Amino acid sequence: MANDKRAKFFERMLYIDRRWIFVGIALAVIVPYIIPGLKMSGGAVSSRTRAIYDTIDHLPPRSVVMISFDYGPASIPEMQPMAVAICKHAMSRDLRVFGVAVHPQGPLLGEEALREAAAEYGKKDGIDYVNLGYKPGGAVVIKGIGTNIYKVFPTDMAGKNCATLPVMRGVKTYNDIDFVITLSSTPIPFSWIAFAHEAYGAKLGVGVTAVMATDFYPYLQTGQLVGLINGLKGAAEYEYLIDHPASAARGMLPQSVAHLWIILTVILGNIAFFAQRAKSRRS
Repeated sequence: MANDKRAKFFERMLYIDRRWIFVGIALAVIVPYIIPGLKMSGGAVSSRTRAIYDTIDHLPPRSVVMISFDYGPASIPEMQPMAVAICKHAMSRDLRVFGVAVHPQGPLLGEEALREAAAEYGKKDGIDYVNLGYKPGGAVVIKGIGTNIYKVFPTDMAGKNCATLPVMRGVKTYNDIDFVITLSSTPIPFSWIAFAHEAYGAKLGVGVTAVMATDFYPYLQTGQLVGLINGLKGAAEYEYLIDHPASAARGMLPQSVAHLWIILTVILGNIAFFAQRAKSRRS
């Protein structure tokens, strides 16, 4: 009797309507958000994320960190939390932050991150940070910063003359920029590696979407990258490092529950398949 019930259960699992699986995914994503107080612990921080954190954390006050906001709205859930976290970390250390973009949709998202961090730490546009905006040209722009940043960005995003901004005093090339990090959902970090690091020796880190992260592991091994922030997980790690868990940390719980649901359905499906095959052989 018990064997018959088990066999029927596995048969139902094998032919379950896929819409129930989609419902399970929806619940896995929604329920963790609506239950108050439900959260995940930070867990272990990867050495790749910590390397970027340590690099920024050890810079002397008024050092220059350049952040290239090279992503668009489609990548906001993964990229914006890491942008905000890095801006907050740099401004909490009293570093000068330069925002640039070689992606046309990046400047406005970068502006949001810069303003959020500046409001928290009382920093002033043009004095403590600047958003230089978008410049078309990709690799040409990256190379141009290596010779004269003022020729590439004569004005900031608001149209102010960069040469008159206190935040840019003493900065002309990569030699005057202490750390460069590109946050990207596109292949543009390869150009930053080839030109900013290889041609001009800039100290470079990257933050990318999770599906892109493995493409950059070789550059970590060769030392061409200081560190790498890997998607939402890396953003959550950075938030915990700066003791400001926010949207990335909240997003990790539904993502993890959804992954567990997918793993469970795959396991049950395989068990049902092999159970049915064994039953057919016995028959």
